[in-house]
Order: sequence, then structure tokens, then C-alpha cells
Amino acid sequence: MIRTPLRPLARILDARQKGENPDAIERENLRIRHEQMRDRSRVRAEGRLLVLGVAFFCAFAVTGARMATLAASEPAEPRAYTQGASIVSQRADIVDRKGRILATNMETHSLYAHPQQMIEPERAAEELARIFPELDRERLVKDFTGKRKFVWVRKKLSPEQKQAVHDIGEPGLLFGPREMRLYPNGTLAAHVLGGARFGQEGVHSAEVIGSAGIERYFDKELRDPARKGAPLELSIDVTVQSAMERVLAGGMMLMNAKGAAAVLMDVDTGEVVSIASLPTFDPNDRPAPPTEGTPADSPLFNRAVQGVYELGSTFKIFAAAQAMELNLVRPDTVIDTRPPMRIGGHGIGEFRNKNYGDLTVSEVIVKSSNRGTAKMALDIGIERQQQFLDTLGFFKPTPLEITEAEGGKPLLPSRWTDLSSVTISYGHGLSASPLHLASAYAAIANGGFAVKPTLLKQSGPRHGPRVMSDYAAEESRKMLRRVVTDGTASFGEVPGYHVGGKTGTADKPKERGGGYYEDKVIATFATMFPAHDPKYVLIVTLDEPVETMGEKPRRTAGWTAVPVTAEMIGRIAPLLGLRPDYAPRELLQLTAN
Repeated sequence: MIRTPLRPLARILDARQKGENPDAIERENLRIRHEQMRDRSRVRAEGRLLVLGVAFFCAFAVTGARMATLAASEPAEPRAYTQGASIVSQRADIVDRKGRILATNMETHSLYAHPQQMIEPERAAEELARIFPELDRERLVKDFTGKRKFVWVRKKLSPEQKQAVHDIGEPGLLFGPREMRLYPNGTLAAHVLGGARFGQEGVHSAEVIGSAGIERYFDKELRDPARKGAPLELSIDVTVQSAMERVLAGGMMLMNAKGAAAVLMDVDTGEVVSIASLPTFDPNDRPAPPTEGTPADSPLFNRAVQGVYELGSTFKIFAAAQAMELNLVRPDTVIDTRPPMRIGGHGIGEFRNKNYGDLTVSEVIVKSSNRGTAKMALDIGIERQQQFLDTLGFFKPTPLEITEAEGGKPLLPSRWTDLSSVTISYGHGLSASPLHLASAYAAIANGGFAVKPTLLKQSGPRHGPRVMSDYAAEESRKMLRRVVTDGTASFGEVPGYHVGGKTGTADKPKERGGGYYEDKVIATFATMFPAHDPKYVLIVTLDEPVETMGEKPRRTAGWTAVPVTAEMIGRIAPLLGLRPDYAPRELLQLTAN
């Protein structure tokens, strides 16, 4: 800045010539300079005050706006959230193989209370206890009259319940919108779907997460916004599932069984078209896990996947198939099944101590001979038997897309001796699930290829590695067909559909102390149809069945599981698009007069 001198020489000289006082010039310049300095200071101060005023105005405006927003919003229970995280409430639908809804979302409301706004808290508590009998009136009164500012009353309401609460007329009872998971078919395919529950919750929304079944297995995918609402397509067929569950429930009641399971699988794709476990539950109101007793007593227990049982004589076809695969026998090879037969100091007997004498391999399967199967197992040997059963999937849990499948690990002998090899050949000493059995029978049905069971819809065949030759698979199918036409499963024939299968009746082991029950069995019928060109494998298992319509109670699979399976095939085969194959009758010789 250029400062003007207070005593400029030119003006002083000019003033002296005119006779004026030069000091007056200095005082005048000093006054002008002070006035300029005051003007600059005032302008600077006014600018600072303006900036400060604007800052204070903005701060008070933001604070006021936030206070107004909070005053107009509804109260929420304080929660600790990850900063920046939002509640994802939208969840993709689950549909069956034809696009029919199995699980979807429904808009509903939650009910909460703001006690400080309540006029008659005790009356409100009494009315709520009347509308919702499961609520504790005394607890509600304590919450409404205490110091709490927020109280959850119900996480979800039906429209009727919401209207009833609204009619109470209490301003402190408030509603919040949210989505809930809905299973429109009720108990249908409950063990597949599993169920869902609320995760992270707020007043205006709630996160829906899977709690079991396929809902939990695909939880991230179902909540992924990148799916853009695309539904999850399952291999399940709703109509087939419904028919299977109806027949299974009727058969379970008719045969006085404790529980039942059924698996229907496509032999080429591994698609599980239907899978059922009884007793069942409603995923819309999933019960709590049991805190006492055995897990199998709970309706949440999936007998088809989690239940591992000794499946009895259904295993005999595996010994025959492997023996033929190794060229140890042919279907017409004769085996001496006459007693006695002892392995490791233990006698190997037949059902009801029968003596079948000399039997061909095919007859061993048709008549279900323990000794005949045992001799084939001894020829096969322990190591090769283990390898074969491993390739069929009996050494690990099934890779089905539900969380419960991990718990269905087969129970193997701690020491695999010759006796173990013999007993396993006819279905004792190794426990597996009905789904394991379905996968193994599918390999026989499709010509010798392993398949992986799946609950997802497939576009075509998914054959795995070959586990047996086409010859061994074809001859095994012929044997299974003879079991129905000439053997222990004569009640399994379904007119128009050529059924092949094998019965299995295994004594049920005791939960404690070891040993087996004398009057409790697991009855299984493993089938494939049509037998000449199998498309599907069906496994039906009954827990502790007993048929009481005869003179004596009968528990074997031929009397219990077989007729139930035959009824089931008759119902579901047309739904699967399989046309019945009736042999044409001979035409009458007609002559014209």
C-alpha cells in the first residue's frame, strides 16, 4: 500500500509563499488518514459479522430441521447398526419346476407401542391380550406403565388383527410396514423349503433370512439384488409332491407307522422331483427345535435326508451288480444257500430260518437270500466292496442343496471285517438315508452312471462317472423286475406301469444299550419305473410299521411299504407324463354270416 506523506514538500512550500501555516496541512492529512483507517476497519468488521451470522443461521437451520424430522417420525427401539448399512427386505420367490409359487413375500404390518403417548395403558393391555391370547397381560401392563419408551408387541399381523388393534383406539399403539415370508401351500414340501425368520429389524422394515432347508442354503442368492427379482427354480413338482404326501400320510396311518419318508428322483438328471418326510410342519409357523427326547421325534427332522437307517435287503442288488461287474457270477450262476453258514463265529441265517437250497443269482435276489448275497460279498472282498459302495455315495453325506443334508452322514462299521462285509451285503451294519439309496438305485436305472441328487431344475441329463457296466445294470434291472412279478414285492405291481424294485426289512436298533428291537423294523421298498426303460426311482420307507388287518400283525416291507409304494406310483406316474403300457388282448376271431 502506498502511504501519502503527512507533510508533502510541494504543499508546504506553496503554503509558505501564501503565508499559511504548514502545520495545518499535516493535521489535515493525519485526520484524513485516520478516517480512511476507520473506514477500512469498519468494512472488515462488517464482513466478519456477516460471515458469522450466515454460519450461525445455517447451523440453527440444520438443527431445527433435524428436530422437526425427529418430532414427526415414529419412535424406534435404539439399536447398534453398522454405519452405512441398510436393511434389505426384498427376497426372491421360490417356484417349482413349472413356475408355480412355493415361497413368496407378503406385505404386512408390525405392532409396537409408545407408552408415553398412551392414554389408557391398562385397557390397551387387556384388549391386546384378548386379541392375542399368547400375550401376557401382566407383562404388557408392566411395559406400558413403566419407563420404557418403546415396546415391541407383535412382529407381524394379519389384516384382521391389524383392524382389531386399530379399533382399540389407543394412540400409543402404532403400526410399521414390513414384508414377511409366505408359503401359500402350507405344509407342502416343508422340509425342502425349511422356513425363514426376521433378522435385522427396524420399525419400518425387517430383514428376512432363511432359517432351514433351501431358504437357508441359498440365503445370499435369494437376497442378492443382482437377481433383479428372478425366482429360484426348483426341481420339485407341486402336483407330484402333493400326491406323494397324501398317499404317504394315508399309508403311514394305515400301517400304524411312527414316521415315513419318500424320495422320487429322475435317474438321468438327478433331479429330486418330490421328497417327503412325515410327520411334517407348517413353515409359515415353524415350531421351535425340541429340547428333550430324540431329534427323530420332532416334525423338523427330515427322515428322507437326515435319517440314516439300516435299509435291509434293498442292498442285496448292489452285491449282485458288483459280482456281475467283476465277472464273478452271471445271472444263472448257481449258489448253494443251504445251512449252516458261519462267519467270524456268527451264523448267517435266512428270514424265518428258510432253506432255499441251490439258487441262481437271479433267484437269490428274487427270494431275498441272505446266504446267497453273503457268498457273493465274500468273493468280492472287503476292499472292492468298499470302493464300490463309495462310488455309489454311501461314504459321505448327499450333496443336496439343503442345510440338513450335511447331517445325513452314513454310519459305517469301525472295523470292516468279513462279518461286516457279509452283513452289509444284505443291508445291516451300514446305515444310510433314503436319499442315498435313491442315488444308488438311479445308477442301476440309467445304465451304470453315478448321478448327483439336486433340488434345482436341470436342462438335461447330468451323468457322472460310470460305476458299473451297462450289462451289470441291465441284468440288475431284470432281477428287480422279477422281484415284483415273482418275488417278495408281488403287491408292488401297478397295471400299465412295469415296476421293478427290492424290498428291505431291517430290525430297528435300540437307542441305548445296543441290540435290536424284536418288534420294531424299518421297512423300505426301492423301486424304478418303467422297469424296461426306467425314468424315475422311488424310495418309500416306513418307521415301525405294522399291518394289523390279518390274523397276525405283519411288519415286513412286502406287507407294509410295498402296497403304499404301488398306490403312490399309480397316482404320480400319470402326473409325470408316463403313459400306461397295456398289453393288447388277442382279437376275437369274428366271421361274417
